[in-house]
This record gives sequence, C-alpha cells and structure tokens, in this order.
Amino acid sequence: MKILAAAIAALLATPAIAEPVRVDAPAGSIEGATQGSLRVFKGIPYAQPPVGARRWQPPADLPLRPMPYQATSYGPACVQPQVLGVIYENPPERMSEDCLTLNVWAPRGAKDLPVIVWIHGGALVTGYSNEGIYDGAKLAARGAIVVSVNYRLGVLGYLAHPALSAESPDGVSGNYGLLDQIAALRWVKRNIAAFGGDPANVTIAGESAGALSVMYLMASPLARGLFAKAIAQSAYMVTTPELKQARHGLPAAERAGEKLMADLGAADLVSLRAMDAGLLTRQATAKRYAVSGTIDGRTLPRQLVDTWDRGEQAKVPVLAGFNAGEIRSLRALAPAAPASAAAYEATIRERYGDLADPFLRLYPSGDVAESVLATTRDALYGWTSQRVAIGQTALGQPGYLYLFDHGYPAADENGLHAFHAAELPYVFGTLDNTPRLWPKIPDNVTERRLATAMGDYWLSFARTGTPAAKGQPAWAAYGTAANAMVFADEPRPATRIRPGMFALHEAAMCRRRAAGDQPWNWNTGVASPVLAKVAGCR
Repeated sequence: MKILAAAIAALLATPAIAEPVRVDAPAGSIEGATQGSLRVFKGIPYAQPPVGARRWQPPADLPLRPMPYQATSYGPACVQPQVLGVIYENPPERMSEDCLTLNVWAPRGAKDLPVIVWIHGGALVTGYSNEGIYDGAKLAARGAIVVSVNYRLGVLGYLAHPALSAESPDGVSGNYGLLDQIAALRWVKRNIAAFGGDPANVTIAGESAGALSVMYLMASPLARGLFAKAIAQSAYMVTTPELKQARHGLPAAERAGEKLMADLGAADLVSLRAMDAGLLTRQATAKRYAVSGTIDGRTLPRQLVDTWDRGEQAKVPVLAGFNAGEIRSLRALAPAAPASAAAYEATIRERYGDLADPFLRLYPSGDVAESVLATTRDALYGWTSQRVAIGQTALGQPGYLYLFDHGYPAADENGLHAFHAAELPYVFGTLDNTPRLWPKIPDNVTERRLATAMGDYWLSFARTGTPAAKGQPAWAAYGTAANAMVFADEPRPATRIRPGMFALHEAAMCRRRAAGDQPWNWNTGVASPVLAKVAGCR
C-alpha cells in the first residue's frame, strides 16, 4: 500500500503534459500548447520585419498563412547591446532583426476577458517580451488575456535621418519601434477575440521605457481606438527631440542621425543598411547615440508635456505610479553629490533662486546623498506619475496614483529599498522568476500577500477601470484630494504623497520649457541650469 500511495503521489506531482491547441484567427490558424489551465502561444509574428535593405521602414502587414503557424517557442529578441554586471542583467538567448513577435497567455474556455498588452522596459535599447519576470501565466490564470510584445530597439528602432524622411510618403523618420507597438495593438484588435479576449477592453501597460511608450501611445493619433485603459509604471515625461528643429537643448533628430552616420564612417543609407545589425547596434551604443522617440508631427505631434497641457492625450482611465527607491539602482542618472552641506545649499540657491526654499524643504542638506537621489527620483518619476493622474482627472477620466515603498532584506541590505522595477515581480506574481543578480525575494506570507493584492488591483483595473483587491482597502481616484495608494508591506491609502513635490518640479519644467534651450530631463537639483523667473510659470 505504501508503494502504491507513493506512486500515486508521484503521478499527481508530475506536471501535466502540454497538449497542442489551435486557434483560428483572422491572421490564420495558430497552434500553441496547454500549460495547466492556460493555452499559451509563443512567438506569433504580428508584422513583417523590415530588415536589411528594408531596414528603417514602418512595419507592414503579414500575408495570410495557408498553413497553421507553430507558436510553441518564443521568438528571438530584437537586436540589442549586452548589459552586464547590474541587477537587470538578463541577456536574451537569441537576437535577430526578424523579431516582431508577441506572446499570448489565455485561460482555457476564455470568452470576452480583459486584455493586458505588456510593453517591456529597457531604455528603448534593451529588453524582450519573454523575460521571466514578465511571464504572463499567473496573471492570465486569474482571468485575463496577457500579451507581451517585442519591438525594434536602439538605432534600429528609432533612427531619424533626412534620407529616411525623404523615402517616407509622410516625410518623417524615427519612431519605428513605436510604430511596431501600434502594429501589435492593431493585430490584437483584429485577432484577440479568437483567443477569448475582448478587443474593446484592451489595457496597454509598461514599466520604465515601457511606460514612456505607454505615454507615447496615449499621445499618438495613430493609436487612437486601439486601447481602453493604460498603466504607466515609473514613466518619465522627458524632453523628446524634434525631427527637423533643434529645440529645448536637443539637436534635431535628423541631425543626430546624420552625425551618427558620419561617426560610423557610412557614406550613405545604403552603406548603413548593409552593416551587420549587431555591429551597428554596438557601434551606435559606443558612440553614445541617444535613443528616443521623435516629435515628427504625425506619430508624435508635440512634446508630451504640451499634449497633456492641451488635453490631447487619450481619454482613458490610467493607473500610474513610481517607486520610493527608483534611483538607488540607477545612480548614473543622478549628479554627483557636493562635498558638503554648505556647498549643496549654495548650489541650490544659485540654481533655483526663489524656488530654493521649497526645494530645500523637500531635499534638505542634512543628508546630501539621499537628497540627490530623492530629487532625481521625483523630478523624473514622481512628477510624471502625478502629472499623468492630474491630466486624466482634468479630462474627466479616473487617474489612479501609487507609490511602491516596499523593501525586503536582500534589497534593503544592499541599499536598494523599493528600487526601479522592484514592483514588477509583485504585479506579475513572478517572485521566483527574477534575473540572476536581482536581490532574492523571500518566500513568505508577507511577500505572497502583497503580490496577490497588487495583481488583484491591476487585474481589476484592466477589467473594470477601477482597481480593487479582495480584502484590501479601496483605492480612490486621484481627484481633487490627490488620493493615492502606498504599497509598503501592505497596501495603504494616502493623500498628497510628497506634498510640494509636484508644484516644485512643475515650476522648474515650466521655466526650462519657456527658456527654449534647456531639456527637462536629468538636469535637476545640483545639475540644474539657473531657473530664471518666467511670466506664466510659478
């Protein structure tokens, strides 16, 4: 009997054998495999990859396939440089220019479920859709269709150049990676019902550069009608180069492309297209080519801050927030701390003038190193998150604001409390599937409970537009009370987090924008230019 019981236990513990499953979609028949209660489809092409001689063209629709597509293995990552020696280190196994694929996790028997389309981060330079931390299985198993997307990166995804603009019927270039994301959303709208998703209930979501992409999509007329809600985790509403004009301290995007071509010794566009994709990417990275979207008047009509000021962004509910320790793992974004408290105060008074007193109240000289980290965090991520929530509120749409302030021993002991992207394994429920250098998350009730709560809030928002979690406090929209949710060891409602923070950085942005020769990016705190008083700005 003991032998029989042991045999039965062993059988029950054996993972279910994956069985083939097939979906007949407008794009054609697609074959995936079961994974427990899910159907999983990996590496589905959503557009023709513009490679080689067709490099730097918008994505094109795929022809209908006569045979079923075998979607049982992930597609290669888009070409990118290696990033080693940091907690985010997670190089892809394969890379290719032929990388415009997406993955779908769908419960068996799904019908009209909410759809979450995940856009990975990585500064628009690195990252890929099937990183373990983004595994959509646990979210999908709780009642959603989860889609993750690859899009062109780096110089291959965002190069602008006069010769490329001349080829375009619209006279523009750049933004190819963003156009890939739009093509993926169009694919989702046409095909996701076949997987059990509701094409009228799509939520775009992303973190860091993925959240920047979410804001670009909210600002782009080409993406209108392709999503119903948006989630922006650690977004940054930074200055974006304009296609043909040098403005806000940045060169025209086309001029930057010309400079790169000269730096690489390429005689013309033909030569640039003939270069090996990996070599081109590595050399552009070595030449410090700045990867960004481009204000081209078509895909991105104007600066994000201007789009939000004019109320021209997508009129959809938004969930947005930032992390208490954003810069602890991104210290290269922060300026060097002055040698003394006196030097710090003197620099702030010189640069901020009449704004120096509120600045020093928020970022005092008692701990200069901590104040420098907090300044950069707030100027990039805190200000942006609040601006997004305020902007949606002004449109009559709910904006839900959060602050992730959760630490655990391995992170806190290394000075990484609530670091950039630390919320991701809690949202996806992938606490045990993080990159190898990531501070190890303990397997205990506190961590699992927080992950369950955050997953519930995110899923509820995707389902209904209102974040709610079983047994957890209600999350009020930002509204006139500046409501927010703080995620520490457990969710806690709050109002007016970081009082005075938004007003200070909004005033600094307003003055820099009015000056016309300064970006409002990382030049903050002791790295700020002198902020002169400007009519119309605080």
